[in-house]
Amino acid sequence: MAERLKHKLLEEEQIVDLVLGPDAYRLLPALVKQAESGQKGINVLLSREETYADINPVRLNSNGVSAFISIMRGCNNMCSFCVVPFTRGRERSRDPESIVDEARALFDKGYREITLLGQNVDSYKWSSENDLKQTVNFAGLLKAVAQINPKLRIRFSTSHPKDMSDEVLYAMAEYDNICKYIHLPIQSGSTRLLNKMNRTYDLPWYMQRIAAIRKIVPQVAISTDIIAGFCSETEADHQQTLQVMESVRYEMAYMFFYSERPGTQAEKKFKDDVPEAVKKQRLAEIIRLQQQHSFERNKKDIGQVFEVLVEGPSKKSDQEFAGRNSQNKMIVFPKKQCRAGDYVQVKVLDCTAATLIGKMID
Repeated sequence: MAERLKHKLLEEEQIVDLVLGPDAYRLLPALVKQAESGQKGINVLLSREETYADINPVRLNSNGVSAFISIMRGCNNMCSFCVVPFTRGRERSRDPESIVDEARALFDKGYREITLLGQNVDSYKWSSENDLKQTVNFAGLLKAVAQINPKLRIRFSTSHPKDMSDEVLYAMAEYDNICKYIHLPIQSGSTRLLNKMNRTYDLPWYMQRIAAIRKIVPQVAISTDIIAGFCSETEADHQQTLQVMESVRYEMAYMFFYSERPGTQAEKKFKDDVPEAVKKQRLAEIIRLQQQHSFERNKKDIGQVFEVLVEGPSKKSDQEFAGRNSQNKMIVFPKKQCRAGDYVQVKVLDCTAATLIGKMID
């Protein structure tokens, strides 16, 4: 927002004295002094080096069980609908040692699950300044974090289909504490639209990656992102998206209708020509189908026993606990003698499209 709305916030709205981008973090004290002297200013310069590797974040509103660790900043993918490369800059990866140290410190403080975050975690790559041959990729990072302690669960997000490697999948299969869950955005089932979105893969490539995931990590759960009504989308394109959903049968999806973002390549090059009513209708069809698939997937878990990391009381009842299994599915169950941060065995007895319902077993 600082990058996109800098002049509007400072000059038109006149509601702030300073507009800072994330990479101006370290300059904040000096800039505040500048503002106190009556000088308004903007600093949204994008750094090529800043990763915040040496910043220990204050984790507000944390449940004390799960935490996020940023492993990289920026993005080199120029998806035509996305503003991130313009507002966060080029990819730069954190020193793996700093990531492992942060994860170990969190475990020592009682956290039992971390999520490694990046705009495209699969493209994580760090090389030593002293020895360029000393390189760590995302699979290597995953293994290093997994080796901290078998009781520390590791998740990651988000993956890009073009970079989802078999090496990462084999790392997931090797370590039980690397959760068996992958978020792999498809965006559209139409290769024509994928090309227009500049996603750099086609539908056959995406389906080949899905097949590899299911083969190497058979117990995996897969979720996705879907955009309805992207520029020039036809009914045939929409039907192709529904066909992909029928083929893959995702456990869960984040679904949106296309909304133009200022400054993106899509905004500059393409006409946002799908009527909003059509976008909403197609989105409703996508949501309806996904709810059906989510319910079908959850029904298959009835009768199974999962290791669940207790996160705390259920949102709907203080008589129940809630937690997630390795597949990132929320499970609620009656309270017994356990507490947040404990691992418990839960047998699934029932489900909804969003939640598994079970009971603890000894």
